[in-house]
Amino acid sequence: MSADLVSVIIPSYNRAYCLATTVDSVLAQTHGNLEILIVDDGSKDATRELVAERYGREPRVRYIHQANAGVSAARNHGLRLATGDYLALLDSDDLWLPWKVLAQLRCLAALPSAGMIWTDMDAIGADGEICHRRYLTEMYSSYRRFPRDQLFRDARPLSAIDRALAAALGDPQVFLGDIFSPMITGNLVHTSTVLLRRERFERVREFDVELRYSGEDYDFHLRTCREGDVAYLDAPSILYQRGRDDQLTHRKYTVHMAENFLKTVNKALARDRARVALPAAMLDEVIAEAHAWIGEQRLEIGEPGPARHHLGTSLKLRPWQPRVAALLGAALLPRQLAAPLRASYRAIKQRLRAASRPPPPAAGPA
Repeated sequence: MSADLVSVIIPSYNRAYCLATTVDSVLAQTHGNLEILIVDDGSKDATRELVAERYGREPRVRYIHQANAGVSAARNHGLRLATGDYLALLDSDDLWLPWKVLAQLRCLAALPSAGMIWTDMDAIGADGEICHRRYLTEMYSSYRRFPRDQLFRDARPLSAIDRALAAALGDPQVFLGDIFSPMITGNLVHTSTVLLRRERFERVREFDVELRYSGEDYDFHLRTCREGDVAYLDAPSILYQRGRDDQLTHRKYTVHMAENFLKTVNKALARDRARVALPAAMLDEVIAEAHAWIGEQRLEIGEPGPARHHLGTSLKLRPWQPRVAALLGAALLPRQLAAPLRASYRAIKQRLRAASRPPPPAAGPA
């Protein structure tokens, strides 16, 4: 067994109903040298009792309780207490496949310049069945802007690193590069798939607790990529949970995600514009899309004043946006006319969302 100690930080809030399945997926890793830090963010359910009863005799599991302060504060608490050579982040409703940590450790050993590695993921519904294979590029739209050969400067098959793992996983590609500039256009990294070297974490430090509710991980991963090379293993190593009401990706948090995205991009450009190797037109497009996203969300929750500001800003940056212009027109309507229009718009969006959901795969998980 490798001596590399991997610290796994699992923040949790009122997740006693699913936490054990997540923790068990970590304990089932083929790389066994782990410490699991469950950071209970002030849960009011039976999380403490669950952990004590199920894992009280498991030396690799540590329970930490804190007053409720949000997911970023919980992750930071766990990161400060972690002692591992490597650090992994796992949301309390996601599941790791058994080979995840071992494969990532082997890849990082072969790629010494990479400070972090992440992977693809399969999405599961509330029933636990896979509803979308290879969901990473579906969830993170910035993958549509850049072909892989533009994102990364090096690619090799996993068989060049570990033949046994490659045979089991279908010999996926392993990519290496500096992706800081592409990351400015949007997140490319999913938190529960990440493994970090401690040396890289010491340069990046903690999550920004000012970015509340949703989208806080983008800032952390962008700063991680700012510090140098990262690697990507093109295979799904986790089962990503979708469709639960207590998730931070739930649409009730979307406005916070949108605003945190714009804050993150503006902060990065203010600090590092000279380092960002992207054309000005693309940056204007990204900022315009961010303002349009915020404006639409503010309009949808009945705040036409902020919506007008953001939609107008988007149109100043990119005048030819018929949909954004239509939303701005709706935001300018009197409240008594706008309310039924918003209700109709939401109903249409819900129908379109339901129609676009992919059917479940014919086969179960591999």
